[in-house]
Amino acid sequence: MIEKLSFETDGQGLYEITGPLQEIAARTAAAEGVCTVFVQHTSASLTIQENADPSARHDLAAWLERLVPENDPQVTHTAEGPDDMPSHIKAALTATSLTIPIIDGRLALGTWQGVYLWEHRRRPHRRRVVVHITG
Repeated sequence: MIEKLSFETDGQGLYEITGPLQEIAARTAAAEGVCTVFVQHTSASLTIQENADPSARHDLAAWLERLVPENDPQVTHTAEGPDDMPSHIKAALTATSLTIPIIDGRLALGTWQGVYLWEHRRRPHRRRVVVHITG
């Protein structure tokens, strides 16, 4: 089963998408299987991260911002602004797809795990995510 989802972002940050993914897993007949999630963009990514304390996501985003800052004088790809190439680097350093086991018809995430769409651009975007469930 393949489903395509669309998410609106308000700019940089981690947006939890666990709920819609769990709903898709529940609609399938797969008691056991695999869920593959893929973001169709080069300036956004996916991650599984703590979903209880927002400070963990804040610290993660701040760390990546320090690692890949804007206005690097060696960056030449700036057609869409100073966050253009840094967003591509951040996506390259993180993940554009995730594979999550399905057990008993649910994503086999740990107690404090959530699936996040990670927007690396400063301005709002509509991001497309493809979900493929087998089992």
